[in-house]
Amino acid sequence: MYDHYSALIFDCDGTLVDSLYAHETIWSEVLNAYGIPFTGRRMYQLGGVPTAETIAILAQEAGIKVDVAAIAQAKEARFLEIMYDDLKVVEPVVAIARRHHGRLPQAVATGSHTHIAQRMLTTLEIDHLFDAVVGADQVSRHKPEPDVFLEAARRLGVAPERCCVFEDSDGGLLAAARAGMDVVDVRTLWAPTERLFSA
Repeated sequence: MYDHYSALIFDCDGTLVDSLYAHETIWSEVLNAYGIPFTGRRMYQLGGVPTAETIAILAQEAGIKVDVAAIAQAKEARFLEIMYDDLKVVEPVVAIARRHHGRLPQAVATGSHTHIAQRMLTTLEIDHLFDAVVGADQVSRHKPEPDVFLEAARRLGVAPERCCVFEDSDGGLLAAARAGMDVVDVRTLWAPTERLFSA
C-alpha cells in the first residue's frame, strides 16, 4: 500500500509503542506533586510536545512559576524507571514497518528525547527496522512545527513530498502536513486498551 512512497516516517509514543498509560500515570504523579493543574483534554492537545515545553505551557496557563527543567528531569527519570512494566508494540503500525523494512528507508521522528525513544525501540527489539531516530532534542522547533519530520527526511535522503508519516496526535498530524508529507492517522488503526486521562 505504501510502496509508491520513497520513505516512511513514524512517530514513537502512541504510534509504534504503546507507552501512553505509563506516560499518563507519570504526568499525573509529577504535575500533581508540583501543583500544576491540567485536564485530560489539554494533555491530549499537547501530544507530541516535548516534556519541558508541556510543563512550561501548563504552568504559564495556570499563572504559576515552576522550575521547568527540574520537573522535566523528574518526569523523564520516572518514566525510565517504570516504562519496562507496560511497554508493548502497536502491532498494526509495527507490521507496516516490518513489511517495508529493507524495501524503503524508514525513520522515527518523535517528541521524546532521542535516547528515550531509542531505549524503547531497543527494548521492544524493533530498533533494527529504522535507519534514523530523530528526537525533540535534535531540532529547535517542535510539533506542530514540521522540523522533526523534515530532519528525518533529510537524514534518509528523501524529499519531504516523497514521505509518508504515521502519527497519533493532532499536533503531529499538523506537523507532517506542514512538512509537505502525506500522513496516516494511526488512531484509525488501533486504540489503547488503557487510558488514565479522561478526554
